Amino acid sequence: MNKEKIIKVSNGYFMLFLLVILIAGGIFSIINSITWLFFSCFILSIIILPGFFLVNPNTSKVILLFGKYIGTVKENGFYWANPLYRKRGISLRASNFDSERVKVNDKLGNPIMISTILVWKVKNTFKAAFDVDNYENFVRVQSDAAVRKLASLYPYDNFEDEGMEEEITLRASVNEVSEALEKELSERLDMAGIEVLEARIGYLAYAQEIAGAMLKRQQATAIVAARHKIVEGAVSMVEMALDELSKKNIVELDEERKAAMVSNLMVVLCSDKDTIPIVNTGTLNH
Repeated sequence: MNKEKIIKVSNGYFMLFLLVILIAGGIFSIINSITWLFFSCFILSIIILPGFFLVNPNTSKVILLFGKYIGTVKENGFYWANPLYRKRGISLRASNFDSERVKVNDKLGNPIMISTILVWKVKNTFKAAFDVDNYENFVRVQSDAAVRKLASLYPYDNFEDEGMEEEITLRASVNEVSEALEKELSERLDMAGIEVLEARIGYLAYAQEIAGAMLKRQQATAIVAARHKIVEGAVSMVEMALDELSKKNIVELDEERKAAMVSNLMVVLCSDKDTIPIVNTGTLNH
């Protein structure tokens, strides 16, 4: 036997009725001093009593007889089986596991802190009971190993300014990373009869020693991008101003005065502080 086998056992209520009759017979034998009947009822009651067991909803009982796997009872109810059977309960409910935050290196070698949230349940009771020593501890250890491997396959984020642009990153590609993690965990936990219902990254951040530097880098990248947009807008506005002045013949400017006007407008439009203009109240030449 190397796979799960679903079995049916005796209804517990019939055996419970038989046990009640034996107890009643024992009481009757005591009242009437029938020794042989008392001992017979007593011995049969002792034999029958250990055979009762319950299977609650979404649980199972793995049945063993002197180390041999007999089968698994998954249907919930009140049952009776051979008193010599050893019955091991295994939950079939979905379980939620939130791993501890571990420090690993991403694809670019940056230290990051990462954890995973896993939803799983037992699919094959034979594998869970006999193919691994402790299937709950097996889930914890393999989840830790899977998230370490996943982190080494992808960078935390893109660094476009250095020409390192990846299609999938841990921070931005949530769906793709979750699918890869779920696939990796399913392969690792299959040998324990575990079904992975959901797997995703629960926590993700740079390690403390580089978090400050990376924050400054992100801020610098954002500032450069913002300045780039500001300069583009300022050049467009200066170009529009010169075109409008030229079309409407408001004032004629030589190249030197155009350059001065462009310089002043660029300073006003691109400055990150309020400018204080100096108004020329004289003539155009003074």
